[in-house]
Amino acid sequence: STQSTWGIFFGKEALAGLLPGAMVSGVQIAISASNTGGAWDNAKKYVEAGMMGQKHGKGSNTHKAAVIGDTIGDPMKDTYGPALNILIKLMAIISVVFAPVVSDPHLGGLIFDQWLSGWGVKDAAGR
Repeated sequence: STQSTWGIFFGKEALAGLLPGAMVSGVQIAISASNTGGAWDNAKKYVEAGMMGQKHGKGSNTHKAAVIGDTIGDPMKDTYGPALNILIKLMAIISVVFAPVVSDPHLGGLIFDQWLSGWGVKDAAGR
């Protein structure tokens, strides 16, 4: 998985940055998808209620477009949020499971902690 590979190659500090970024991004995408899906669903209801006039009622191109939007919007509204919630939880759990591997000084941080230290690059603590 991404987070265990990230931790092994870049170290526990990079993994600690990846998780909050994934959570914030996932929450933003879930909220955006839920709102977009709801808006497309409500647009079809608006058109079907005759709020755009007789010219744009049922059977018109406007109504056909609203039906297509509703077809796309319903899955966005109903599935994206819960699916991203599961993804965020799964990322956190996998990170906890692989924490001993990532924090191992011989395995975790292959690129930053081991290769760069061989080039004389020091970390923030001056090691």
